[in-house]
Amino acid sequence: MLKHSLLMSLLAAASLNARADLVVLQYHHVNDSTPPSTSTSVSLFRAQMKMVETMGLPVVPLKEGTRKALEGNDRKEVAITFDDAYDSVYETAAPLLEDHGFPYTVFVNTDAVGRNGYMTWEQLRTLSGRPGVTIANHSADHGHLVQRPDENAEDWNRRVDQSLDRASDALQNRLESDPTLFAYPYGEFDVQLQKKLRDRQWYGYGQQSGPIGPGSDSTRMPRFPMANAYGQLGSLKSKLNSLAFPTEANALPDSVIRSNPPALDLTLSDAWSPKRLTCFASGMGRIEISIEGQNRVNVEAPRPFDSRRFRYNCTYPAGNGHFFWLSQPWLDLSRPED
Repeated sequence: MLKHSLLMSLLAAASLNARADLVVLQYHHVNDSTPPSTSTSVSLFRAQMKMVETMGLPVVPLKEGTRKALEGNDRKEVAITFDDAYDSVYETAAPLLEDHGFPYTVFVNTDAVGRNGYMTWEQLRTLSGRPGVTIANHSADHGHLVQRPDENAEDWNRRVDQSLDRASDALQNRLESDPTLFAYPYGEFDVQLQKKLRDRQWYGYGQQSGPIGPGSDSTRMPRFPMANAYGQLGSLKSKLNSLAFPTEANALPDSVIRSNPPALDLTLSDAWSPKRLTCFASGMGRIEISIEGQNRVNVEAPRPFDSRRFRYNCTYPAGNGHFFWLSQPWLDLSRPED
């Protein structure tokens, strides 16, 4: 019996390690003089694309890669995305991506099109006509879409429906774009907002890190932010090789916190040792993990957070320098909007 249990654990671990998931890279500006928190320098972006190419990782259109990852893909793939449709994407990133032959997706907040620093409709139309380029929805006004504490349900529904659908209509009418891909402004979402995407049969992408796998929720999918602070080459290889954490997304909590600091309860694979799990909290570094049982752990930061958005990032070694990766985003609605 003991040998059988050990064999089953080894087979389960091998099955997890054999999986290949989709890594989505998320960018805003590709520029040397735009705000550092949302910018990737030109030299770093060029080096990142070179690393993807050197590693031999297939770069695929976002929708295709997402569908295959959710179904259970047999090869590691990468997708590249840009939020907000800044003009540096057209001027700098697009030519470099074209040189590599990499497809990519631009998420557009449609009210900003043509403003200073953003692409024009003509530029977006040019990109949308190129092979492998997808133009997708980032809302009309780039507003904070989660229901505000002082906002009634009727006003919230009206506000959010208008922002989602007005952007979708503009993109379809002007560019004949695919309306089924959506990136949450600021990476903020909750279960109510997820339901709106699910009802529309849209894919929803956040800004929490990690790859997409069969257990991911199609309305809260992760992407790896690639701004200068997070996209350095020293850690990029680990992110490109990462595997989706084998926890069903519907077992994860809503992102809106009820207490500060919030608690995250995880059930690990039977083949795993809880002591090998490592978790970090935004701005606090590595945090302690409480082992609640043979395969259950509790993750909680040692003190409250003072920001509107923050994360718990957890990794578990998968062998050969690869890691299972999970990021739980949190949202404190008592903090002011950006």
